[in-house]
Amino acid sequence: MSRIFISGSSTGLGLMAAELLVQQGHQVVLHARNANRAEDAQRALPQAEAVVVGDLETIEGARQTALRVNALGRFDAVIHNAAVGYNEAYRVTRDGLPHVFAINTLSAYILTAVIERPHRLVYLSSGMHHHARANLDDILWRKRRWNGADAYAESKLHDAMLAFALARRWRDVRSNSLEPGWVPTKMGGPDAPDDMDQAHLTQAWLAASRDTEADVTGKYFYHMKRMTANPQAHDVALQDRLINICTEISGIALPEKYVTLTKCALTIKNRVFTYQG
Repeated sequence: MSRIFISGSSTGLGLMAAELLVQQGHQVVLHARNANRAEDAQRALPQAEAVVVGDLETIEGARQTALRVNALGRFDAVIHNAAVGYNEAYRVTRDGLPHVFAINTLSAYILTAVIERPHRLVYLSSGMHHHARANLDDILWRKRRWNGADAYAESKLHDAMLAFALARRWRDVRSNSLEPGWVPTKMGGPDAPDDMDQAHLTQAWLAASRDTEADVTGKYFYHMKRMTANPQAHDVALQDRLINICTEISGIALPEKYVTLTKCALTIKNRVFTYQG
């Protein structure tokens, strides 16, 4: 049995993944933006261990959400599901940030940096990321004319970049990304053509399955099959720039990377084991 936190899980794919994981015997903690949504989520899934309330739109709101998650103890997996959609009008948060960037990119970074490191990280991207550019030189949309679809697509590229950056930096964590498909959720709209029955399976599988195919890191998936991500998602220089930008904007540093030992000696019951890396 695993213990899993899912951001943005009061409705939609997050709640669907939570329902599946509970059916499989796992402990799940939900997340809702406000108290009313939390009540709705609790009614929808009374088997959930708890519902964490927190608004991810602001830096402090995301940080406080992460601290509330930590107060519940360590989790085996975190699914970064929270997002706003692809048809958003331009709006800035109290921090002066475009809200699509603040919620879809920055909050995922903050939750990653502050929540105690789990064994598995799962980041929801989108098929729209394949044709996006990272646009790190104008990540706050100060030079370009606003386009909601483009803002969403690049934020989902950022999420894949975060997943692969963490797979590289935290070698003791399984960190992967996926696209659920364009499905008829509130975000996707009623005319979305993809398979709703498949949309929540991959994130639950990556978070909790013991299948060898799920016990990987730095991979991208669609409907439980490996898929090639946008090449920019694997660009180490871009990954590091994105993390540096998120660190500077949020004031929250990502914990140090996993240290690869070049030589160490372990003494166990008077026996010395030397590892040469």
